[in-house]
Amino acid sequence: MNATPIKEEILWEIDHLPLHSQKLVLDFARALRSTFNQGVSGRELLRFAGTLPPGEGELMNQAIEDACERVEQDEW
Repeated sequence: MNATPIKEEILWEIDHLPLHSQKLVLDFARALRSTFNQGVSGRELLRFAGTLPPGEGELMNQAIEDACERVEQDEW
C-alpha cells in the first residue's frame, strides 16, 4: 500500500519529532477527525422539510440577520 505524498511527508515529519510532540500531533489529528464525524446527512433531514409554519422561516432569518450583522465594539 503506497501512501500519498502528503501522508509520506507527514510521516517523515512525525518520525523526526520527540515522543511528546508525536503525542501532540496524534491528539490534534484525532481532534480534527472528530469534527468531520458530526452531523447528519441531508437525506436524513428531508423529513423535516415543510414543517415550519408559514412565516416562521422568515422570522428566523430576520433574527439571524439582526444578531449577526451587529458589531459589538467592546468585545475586542
